[in-house]
Amino acid sequence: MNNDQEYMRLALELAREALENGEIPVGAIVVAGGELTAKARNEKELRGDATAHAEMLALQRAAVKIGSWRLTDATMYVTLEPCPMCAGAMIQARLGRLVFGAYDPKAGAAGSVINLLDYPTLNHRVKVKSGVLAEECGQIMKDFFAAK
Repeated sequence: MNNDQEYMRLALELAREALENGEIPVGAIVVAGGELTAKARNEKELRGDATAHAEMLALQRAAVKIGSWRLTDATMYVTLEPCPMCAGAMIQARLGRLVFGAYDPKAGAAGSVINLLDYPTLNHRVKVKSGVLAEECGQIMKDFFAAK
């Protein structure tokens, strides 16, 4: 899709907002019907909630806007490979497609550590495209952790 880089740049803007707020810099957007449906950034520190990952918040907001928890026609763009919790939520939401930037070699659940999104015995599989603006997405994470 031609718009993958454009949408990933929007997710990167959200990751930068997370960084400015002391959060791990991850941003996510959901596109459905060719329109930006939801956007979110990590808010774990802000909310004091371990589940307040950008992906989780974006899925929740997209479901509200669409009026259904089934997101079969939606694509999520996220700067970092999802963790197992977020990948599980994508399966539960029946997300149609995931596009992510940087791999997460420690906790990634879309191919690097495990691949929940294409697990043969689960009831739904999410189409995945990886590595979109991977260098930029990875660099913001490296900078964050180097500063820590």
